[in-house]
Amino acid sequence: MQHNVLILDFGSQYTQLIARRVRELNIFCEIFPYNHIPSDLSSYKAVILGGSPFSVRGEDAPHPDLSQIRGKLPMLAVCYGAQYLAHFSGGEVAASNTREYGRANLSYIKENEIFFEDVAVNSQVWMSHSDSIKALPTNAVKLASTHDVEFAAYKIEGETTYAIQYHPEVFHSTDGAKMLENFLVKIAEVPQTFTPNAFVEEMVAELKEKVGNDKVVLGLSGGVDSTVAAVLLHQAIGKNLYCIFVNNGLLRKNEFQSVLDQYEGMGLNVKGVDASERFYSALAGVTDPEKKRKAIGNAFIEVFDAESQLIEDVTWLAQGTIYPDVIESVSVKGPSATIKSHHNVGGLPDYMKLKIVEPLRMLFKDEVRRVGASLGIDPELLGRHPFPGPGLSIRILGDITLEKVQILQDVDAVFIDGLKSWGLYDKVWQAGAILLPVNSVGVMGDERTYEKVVALRAVESTDGMTADWVHLPYEFLMKVSNDIINKVKGVNRVVYDISSKPPATIEWE
Repeated sequence: MQHNVLILDFGSQYTQLIARRVRELNIFCEIFPYNHIPSDLSSYKAVILGGSPFSVRGEDAPHPDLSQIRGKLPMLAVCYGAQYLAHFSGGEVAASNTREYGRANLSYIKENEIFFEDVAVNSQVWMSHSDSIKALPTNAVKLASTHDVEFAAYKIEGETTYAIQYHPEVFHSTDGAKMLENFLVKIAEVPQTFTPNAFVEEMVAELKEKVGNDKVVLGLSGGVDSTVAAVLLHQAIGKNLYCIFVNNGLLRKNEFQSVLDQYEGMGLNVKGVDASERFYSALAGVTDPEKKRKAIGNAFIEVFDAESQLIEDVTWLAQGTIYPDVIESVSVKGPSATIKSHHNVGGLPDYMKLKIVEPLRMLFKDEVRRVGASLGIDPELLGRHPFPGPGLSIRILGDITLEKVQILQDVDAVFIDGLKSWGLYDKVWQAGAILLPVNSVGVMGDERTYEKVVALRAVESTDGMTADWVHLPYEFLMKVSNDIINKVKGVNRVVYDISSKPPATIEWE
């Protein structure tokens, strides 16, 4: 069992970032809502309280039960956590005269403090709060100040409890990773044993024990997550893993065959099923994005169910669920405030009667890639951009027809091939083209045209939770636009999407 760090989520946008920073130290951690703390804390070596959009002075402020944690486990309280400890333990928190947001510098650091080892005075930190601690809680000692915040950091004497008003997890806190390392490794003495090789070894052993000699069916998508899940399972159970790759007719150009060819070289037991016509008929006349997703989801389950029934005595369904899917499906304030229900987490129709196994459900996307590399998977396959489950259907605004799909496949191929030939593909998190439901006037030769408009989208991100548009070179955009209009019949205008997430999303539907 890995040595765990428990991160309590109070609704901050930065909570996942704390987890990522902890994982980067080769330390395993898990995020739990503050009101669903695990009853058994015996495997945890330290606890981190995250930030929150709430004020500790508000009526709706989150109130965690820390009775099994405080004084018993090393604890680091970040931002809201630091204010919560102060407010309810004999200190004072009040609204700040100036909203403390953005860069600040540590103007004072208490000498010989392990938490600040190798951190110099004037180190930059990132503040994000409107309240401020005016008086420290009982038995607290000030550890650091900034020019505007006297109690930027403190510790409770007689406990291994530390608190900071800034966010060490964000990029702008220049020594933030060092402070987290000092707390977790030097103060809490958490072993740094969470490596890709260790994960593979542990997961293969766990899968062998869990699945035994049962048969497992897995829906491959050609993407990184399902591929790594398949190779992990293959290592554990070999020929008892049955992979099904369904062509929904909404994949990239020539992708069905090229992915099948790639899998063949990996020794996996894969069956390709071309169900394009079934999906096209399910989508006929459907324009609403949610109805498209549901139509595709239902059609996939029907096809997948029919195929899995051809395999005798299947017990398990494997899925490539990863950690952000799990986190986004569990909210701090209960199910009503859940960000989204994810296709991999929502479960299956009752009639399928399969147990679910999710080997990657505790990994972030970049960790999945590292695990894949340690399994010896082809770097080209591991470097593939994420691709939406509903495929090109949510990149065609309006109804879906075979003609529109073929136009978009051709446009997408020009764009993606262009990114690769210009050496830009690996600098982009996700890229694709969107077919817009508008025609525009153009001139080709001596004739006026009235043809389709496509939008190109390329974003940079680490996990898809937030994303920024990529500043692709103008020369590249000019060449790709020219190639699309010249090579793809039916398109006469190309635009480039420069929206970030938030407020926009990566996909258009």
